[in-house]
Amino acid sequence: MAPGANNGDKEIRTWFFTPGLQYMFNWSWGIQAEAPYDNRVFKTISDSTGKLVTEHWSQLGDIRIEGIYTGFSPDLSTGLTFGFKLPTGSTSHNDASGDVDRDSEIGTGSTDLLLGGFHLGSVTKDNRVSWFAQALLDVPTLTQAHYRPGVEIDAAAGMYYNGLSLGRMRITPVAQVIASERTSDTGANASNPIASGYQRIMLSPGIEFHLHPMSLYADVELPVFQDFRGNQLAASALFKVILSYHF
Repeated sequence: MAPGANNGDKEIRTWFFTPGLQYMFNWSWGIQAEAPYDNRVFKTISDSTGKLVTEHWSQLGDIRIEGIYTGFSPDLSTGLTFGFKLPTGSTSHNDASGDVDRDSEIGTGSTDLLLGGFHLGSVTKDNRVSWFAQALLDVPTLTQAHYRPGVEIDAAAGMYYNGLSLGRMRITPVAQVIASERTSDTGANASNPIASGYQRIMLSPGIEFHLHPMSLYADVELPVFQDFRGNQLAASALFKVILSYHF
């Protein structure tokens, strides 16, 4: 990565609040939807004044709708996900300030095809130690305003131990490796195609607490390898908390 002094963008910090719903019609077929609401702080050197400015805004992000199929085997251990990311997130905050690039907007402005898969397996005969692998491909298909975000693929593999409990509460430690690759943005309104796209590998320890019908999952994602093209901002850590209610 290039020195921070070479980058006019100094900080981008985002809190993602993502209500979601998953419903299984039967043992094989289901649907899931996510509607993120994002709160973003962006600090950059203004092109017009040459001074550091801070932009702060909150908006609906890009909604995702996916189908689920898990009927490949009787134990439902292998599945596919498929669907769309819709262009519901705003791409027009730059209209007010002129300092926010397209790749820093909350919405991409594109309709994306989503295709993923997952598999679960047991490491020990008592099923207390299990492993998982999953991947998701995100391909922008319908774009607008001469901007096409890069194609992205995310993959994860890990293990978890489900032999811990505290009373009625089940406690599950999780360890996973996450790998991501995104190609460069293209189009006349791509702010800087040579400063977009990346490859990244992260280690992610996590833990889940499940007390039916509620579960709480939290993890931290720590980069151990990063290759960002050009001058980009890169997070030193990503934090995730998921609160679920099981009907």
